Amino acid sequence: MKVDAVVLAGAPNTGQLQEADAAKWEAAIPIHGKLMVNYVIEALQNSSHVARVVVVGPAEIQAELPPQATFVESGSSLQENVFLALDHLEQKNNVLLVTSDIPMVHPEAIDDFLERCAELSGDVYYPLISKEANEQMYPESRRTYFTLKEGCFTGGNLILASPEAINNSRWMMNEVFSQRKKPWKLVRMLGFVFILKFLSKRLSMGELEKRASSILGYKGVFIITPYPELGTDVDKPSDLELAKQELSPVGSGLPQIK
Repeated sequence: MKVDAVVLAGAPNTGQLQEADAAKWEAAIPIHGKLMVNYVIEALQNSSHVARVVVVGPAEIQAELPPQATFVESGSSLQENVFLALDHLEQKNNVLLVTSDIPMVHPEAIDDFLERCAELSGDVYYPLISKEANEQMYPESRRTYFTLKEGCFTGGNLILASPEAINNSRWMMNEVFSQRKKPWKLVRMLGFVFILKFLSKRLSMGELEKRASSILGYKGVFIITPYPELGTDVDKPSDLELAKQELSPVGSGLPQIK
């Protein structure tokens, strides 16, 4: 199975991270002298299932990106950036949309997610990480969790989808991706009954998949991943400090988990 990857690297550094680093763009924040986005790109390039990597970001980072990554200058919104990237792909493979702020991700985590996706029939796949798995690996990391019948989870920072699903569900894909860390906002789209079940912690993963699929018009599948790295993003100073502690520079330029 081969997929194409799109790295979304157009976010300006206007949030909490600017307290820790003055870089204009989040993707350009250095970790051990290497741009944060480059850790993500290199993990994708070393995945056995990723064919092409397209990076959508500001012109300022282009010269520092790894070889073989296709660069596309970013537009004014996340949604626009996704479709700018799709224009540079043949759209024959499924597309892995990835944010540029998960520098601790590595090829094994990406391959495991993609292989789990390949075992299930669907059009859109989204990873969930259990609170237990996340806190076991990164006990000091603070994540936003939500509770389903099956347990307590946080969401990942990537989505695998067919090109057709992306093209025909533009508004929904944008909403899901931009609000991926705010489950209460996503649940509002499901309807009143589902809101009540969610608040009372009686909503099951299967019910959520079925309802999301009916709204999207495409089959959505949740993938429980054992790799917290897929959801451990860097969006505040403490996250950046964690990334610096967990990643050690090596001569090859590849991230190494301590």
